[in-house]
Amino acid sequence: MTITSEEELERLKAIGRICAIARDRMAEALEPGMTTQELDDIGRKVLDDHGARSAPQVTYDFPGATCISVNEEVAHGIPGQRVIGPGDLVNIDVSAEKDGIFADTGASYIVPPANRRIERLCRDGKKAMWTGIRAVKAGGRLAEIGEAIGRFAGTNGYTLLRNLASHGIGYGLHDEPGEIPTWPDRSERRRIGDGLVFTVEPFLSLGGQMAEEKSLNDPWTLVSVPAAPCVQYEHTVVATRRGAVVVTLAA
Repeated sequence: MTITSEEELERLKAIGRICAIARDRMAEALEPGMTTQELDDIGRKVLDDHGARSAPQVTYDFPGATCISVNEEVAHGIPGQRVIGPGDLVNIDVSAEKDGIFADTGASYIVPPANRRIERLCRDGKKAMWTGIRAVKAGGRLAEIGEAIGRFAGTNGYTLLRNLASHGIGYGLHDEPGEIPTWPDRSERRRIGDGLVFTVEPFLSLGGQMAEEKSLNDPWTLVSVPAAPCVQYEHTVVATRRGAVVVTLAA
């Protein structure tokens, strides 16, 4: 999606804020002993209360309103009866639609007590996302996003999952310009158009290289290969000549 009017931008900001509120409410409620289904119910209520629809349900008939991935899971975890325990690493990914516009956001959280190694991974996962966002500028190269994130990851001793990319969003959950690498990719030669809407969502890991299906019985949930802790932080942004406008903020 490319923003062409103030009215489109306001609709995008509205659904972006709803997604952010759901993400933050779920994070505030996160505690040992609750199930991932109970956590998902909180996100679903926020979407319902604001007149929004779950994007993965609308687009793919996903079993939950949100994606909740725990520990070995890195993305697209199905909410269910899994009980969240102390020290668990939980990723909350919220995407939704309202008035024909989609937005997407996500973040990873540690349930106390925090392991210092994972705590650092979370801190740096957020930094990696903002490093990519700072590289966004209309007229620039899409490759600069992955190059900036790749430098950050390499300097700090991390790997990046290289088959889970950022993506265009707006009139659909996955919109033009399609997938956008959040790792260095010499084949990426496209330019960033003024008003282009897309996500920035690196998957920073302590050794993981790729993501694959968790099991034959679960076509949704993805795990890291090789097995390693992984975090994801994500915002939906609009590219402008002055840089990125982040629309998935709660305030």
